Amino acid sequence: METSMGMNNWKSKFAVIWTGQLFSILSSYIAQFSVVLWIGMETGSATALAYAAIAGLLPQILLGPFAGVFIDRWSRKWTMIGADLFVAFCSAVIAFCFYLNVVEMWSLYILLMFRSVGSAFHAPAMKSAIPLLAPQSALVRVAGINEIIQSISMICGPILGAVFLLNFGMSTVMLLDVLGALIASTSLLFVSIPSVVKASKSTKSVLYDMKEGALVIWRNRGMRWLMLSEVVVNFFVMPIVAVMPLMTLQYFKGSAYQVSLVEGVYGIGLLIGGVLLSIWNPKIRKSTLIICGLFGLGIVLAVCGVLPSTYFTVFVVLTIFQGLAVPLFTGPFTVLIQTQFKSEYLGRVFALFGSVSQLPAMIGLLFAGFIADDIGVEKLFLFGGLVLAIIGIGLIFIPSVQQLEQKAS
Repeated sequence: METSMGMNNWKSKFAVIWTGQLFSILSSYIAQFSVVLWIGMETGSATALAYAAIAGLLPQILLGPFAGVFIDRWSRKWTMIGADLFVAFCSAVIAFCFYLNVVEMWSLYILLMFRSVGSAFHAPAMKSAIPLLAPQSALVRVAGINEIIQSISMICGPILGAVFLLNFGMSTVMLLDVLGALIASTSLLFVSIPSVVKASKSTKSVLYDMKEGALVIWRNRGMRWLMLSEVVVNFFVMPIVAVMPLMTLQYFKGSAYQVSLVEGVYGIGLLIGGVLLSIWNPKIRKSTLIICGLFGLGIVLAVCGVLPSTYFTVFVVLTIFQGLAVPLFTGPFTVLIQTQFKSEYLGRVFALFGSVSQLPAMIGLLFAGFIADDIGVEKLFLFGGLVLAIIGIGLIFIPSVQQLEQKAS
């Protein structure tokens, strides 16, 4: 891969792709925050917000395994372009409904579900295309820059979403999302993405190809353990993310301003972590980075869970370290998938894992409020943090995880 002629200009290709993705991801964060804020202002219902979150996750969970098969069969470039254009169409319909003032909650849920279909194809296609564009030695750096884009969008999205929603309305917000998706798809037109070289063309059924992707994952014992650990991590982390505002409002007796402050510093932590990965490009084993990231995040969350209620400033500082730890395991984990499996399987691997890992996350989201009410929001931080730390330590003692980078499957 390193010596491929197509890799010579990989930096210029990624500059074009990242420019389009920055607009697309930022506009998506703006739209996502605005929808949540609009639902909150219109209904004041936590249940309505939960339904909106489920509407965004459910298509990716249900369609993920099927989407992966077609991502591996189709051109990944045109799959991403098609997914972006479909998201643009769905957002345009939502904007039109808001403009006509005919939005009902049930119709908004359906439109959000349709919009999520595009994400079910785009995210795995994007991740599986990266090894075709960048040399293997640069994949951690690429993952770091992707984290930077995500963190910038996470920091700016809520601010811009509130400004546009309150001053221009939801129709304008959704048109911004249309524009972002169009910019992303247009930028991809100027990039050549190599085709995946396959031993033979697939003439099998979709279910056969899906099963083949699952077997490829199952045969790699080290990645199997890592993926299982990520599923468990998602189950415990998503409820913490969901109740993060309650930690500020209820436990620390903070204000709405302080909630936004916590979200902002978390995004800053993500940004620092992404910059660290992209500049440092560490040569140590990726499994070691994953272990450090999980253990570090777990300890920080656990400490947050035992802070006295008068230590809000300390909580804010620790939130920066929460954000910093996340790219240390998400970035290397993505790179391990990209390097441990052949390119012809990556669409199925990413889509299937995304589907499986989001299901427990959705379950965790459904019960987050009830759990926090019963045991206390701070105990959720403590218990979840300890579980993450234990998982991080446990991975040290799994030989197949430690031997992952000695050979690729």
